Amino acid sequence: MLRLPFHGRWAVQNSPARRVPSHGTELLGSSHAIDFVGVDERHRTAAVRDWRTVVATEPPERFVAFGRPLLAPCAGTVLAIHDGEPDHPARRSPLTLLGYALGQAGRVRQGIPAVAGNHVLLRGDDDAVVALVHLRRGSIRVAVGDEVAVGTPLAECGNSGNSTQPHVHVQATDSADLTVARALPLVFRDFREWRPGSPDPLLRDFGVPAEGAVVAPFEDGGAAR
Repeated sequence: MLRLPFHGRWAVQNSPARRVPSHGTELLGSSHAIDFVGVDERHRTAAVRDWRTVVATEPPERFVAFGRPLLAPCAGTVLAIHDGEPDHPARRSPLTLLGYALGQAGRVRQGIPAVAGNHVLLRGDDDAVVALVHLRRGSIRVAVGDEVAVGTPLAECGNSGNSTQPHVHVQATDSADLTVARALPLVFRDFREWRPGSPDPLLRDFGVPAEGAVVAPFEDGGAAR
C-alpha cells in the first residue's frame, strides 16, 4: 500500500479504477499505472490560457505541476534512476496532440528513456518495484542504493518522456526490468478525494482514486500548494 507521492492537490487521469489496462496497453508493466496532474485551488492544471493553448505548444513552466516536489510513496531502496532527458513543450491544443500521437510508435522503438523520460525505481518492503516517471531533468535527489522512508524527497515533477503536459506517472511491477515486468495493482492510503461535481471530499483510508477526481494527502488538509 502506497502513500500519495506529493503534497497539495492533483487531478487523476488514466486511473485503473476506470479500466485495466489503464493506459490502454500492458507495455512496460503499465497496465495498472495511474497519472497525477498537479492543480491549483480551482483545480486548474494551468492558470494561463492563450493562443498557444489553442494552436501551439506551451512552455512546461506555466503548468502547476512542473517543479512540484515528488516524494517516496513507500519505504525501500533506490534500484535505478535515469536523468538527462529534456522537459519538452506541453500540448493542450488538439492540433499539436494529433501530431504527437502519430509519433508514439517511434518513441516506443527508441526504448524506455523515450517513453518514461527521467525516472526513479524503488524496491519497497513488499518486494514490489515502484516507478515514478516523467521527472524534471536535473531534479533527482537520490542515488542507486539509497534507503528511503515514506515521504523522502525524490525529485520534481517534469515533462520528460512520453508526456503531453507535466504530470507524474506511478506504477508498480514485479521486476525492475520494465521490458519484461508484469504490473501489480496499486492501492493508496490516507487521502482526500474530490469526485467530479462534488464540493466536499471523500475521506479514503485506502483505495484507488477515481478517474477525473482530485486528491490530496490527509496531512495536507486538502489545501493546494
